[in-house]
Amino acid sequence: MQRKNFTRAVLALAAILTLPLVAHAQAVKLTLGHGAAVGNPRHEASVKFAEVVKAKSGGRIEVQVAPSAQLGDDAAMVTALRTGALDMSANSQGAVANAVPEYAAFGMPFLFSSPAQAFKLLDGPLGKELADKSAEKGLIVLGYWDNGIRQTTNSKRPITKVEDMKGLKMRTPPDATLVDIMTALGAEAQQIKFAELYVALQQGVVDGQENPLVNIYASKLYEVQKYLAMTNHQFQMTPFLIGKRTWDRLSEADRKAVQEAAVEATALQRKLSQEENDKLLGELKAKGVQVTTVDKAAFAKATSSVDDKWIASPIGPYVKKVIAAARAQ
Repeated sequence: MQRKNFTRAVLALAAILTLPLVAHAQAVKLTLGHGAAVGNPRHEASVKFAEVVKAKSGGRIEVQVAPSAQLGDDAAMVTALRTGALDMSANSQGAVANAVPEYAAFGMPFLFSSPAQAFKLLDGPLGKELADKSAEKGLIVLGYWDNGIRQTTNSKRPITKVEDMKGLKMRTPPDATLVDIMTALGAEAQQIKFAELYVALQQGVVDGQENPLVNIYASKLYEVQKYLAMTNHQFQMTPFLIGKRTWDRLSEADRKAVQEAAVEATALQRKLSQEENDKLLGELKAKGVQVTTVDKAAFAKATSSVDDKWIASPIGPYVKKVIAAARAQ
């Protein structure tokens, strides 16, 4: 009898001690930060991801989405991902390249004429290689999102030829490839946080900037920029990432739910980005923006030194592979 009572007591104690563990397994709270405005495909896909992962986990995984750089700029969020201070981020190619230099390979000038061409590579072995290099730096790739083909705006003059770029003070994000491209075109590159860009343009701190049409429209940059040049100078992805420290804490079942939700969110983000891009040029014209096209061959020739510089860099072998694969399409 005494032994039975003792056994019951042990079992009861074990049940009490495991209660917090059970509760922990049932509730996983994650934070997903990004720098885009509400309404941007990056935000819409982030919200979709949160909805899908919650459904797939039976309500156990809750993701709080923090848009518009509420948790810091892209560079700060990359650091936070690696240290475990932030769980997830839909981040910028340039900021991630500061941690994983190989991302710069996809930012070579005039390499892709459409996002679809880039995704053929990113969804294949070259994208897998990039994901492996990311994991080595504490970043787990859940998907490659579309940040569009980048265009140029300014408040000074219409751009049709390379000479028109000379002397313009152009804002760039913290992306070494974009600094190189703007410099090669004769502009003066200045790095300003995206959250501060509108005011910087409004106050004349810089003359212009470059971004995909989706970002230009969502952030209402057309209110402070009169001229839009369809330069198509660079494709950029948006790496959708989870920090390895967070990833390692998840159970196998939760990882599966996260990955499956990421696949759905990635498909949605790419679709929305393409749809937005197709219709926004007309909407920007309707807002009074003057649109010009440029001599692409001349612009590509002026920036050919950027390819040479990066091929000669420590990530040169990977850059060569990406350039060769892109041009073979």
